[in-house]
Amino acid sequence: TTTEISKTIRFQPTFGNETLILNKKYPIDKTDSVEINLLRFYISTIAFYNNNQLVHKVENSYHLIDMLEPSTLDILLKGVDNQRFNKVKFNLGIDSLTNVSGAFGGDLDPTKGMYWTWQSGYINFKLEGKSNLCPTRNQRFQYHLGGYQAPFYPLQTVELPIQSKSKMVIYLDIQPFVKEVDLANEYSIMSSSEEAVRLSKIAAKGFRNDEK
Repeated sequence: TTTEISKTIRFQPTFGNETLILNKKYPIDKTDSVEINLLRFYISTIAFYNNNQLVHKVENSYHLIDMLEPSTLDILLKGVDNQRFNKVKFNLGIDSLTNVSGAFGGDLDPTKGMYWTWQSGYINFKLEGKSNLCPTRNQRFQYHLGGYQAPFYPLQTVELPIQSKSKMVIYLDIQPFVKEVDLANEYSIMSSSEEAVRLSKIAAKGFRNDEK
């Protein structure tokens, strides 16, 4: 019997080129700054490709990445050790089929704070923090992006080049997101909407890895 070697894929949030640290102030221009107090997002349907040919799909892969729980940044993968691949594909969020199947356990458990109601579904991406640009009390902002019902479907699919390695790292850079959102005017998105879909696209663009 061959021993199956597990591989780890790490989802590492950053701010620009720095590892993201919660509650730390980051400048966004000469006068304004931002601090992130909470970052949670779902990664689902992880699949590996070799030149567009699917070589391995991780079954029932729903993973809640939570900056408050560093152990969640690493996802253990089985069955990819003997495969050749050069691309990874995954979703930022939870697909509509899973949403309508009713709440689940594990990372999909509603007690994780990432589930609205069965009508509204899951929150795919949650970012909360403070910025001097926010006119709110305590200068707080909250972006809870999710939902699954038409016409607002914020699920995003991300594709990145990736080589077969013992440890794979995918970065999620939050800096472009906070620079692109209008912190002075759209500081609270708490339901499914056109705006939530637009911001989900911006969030998904933050994924990268260092392989060219």
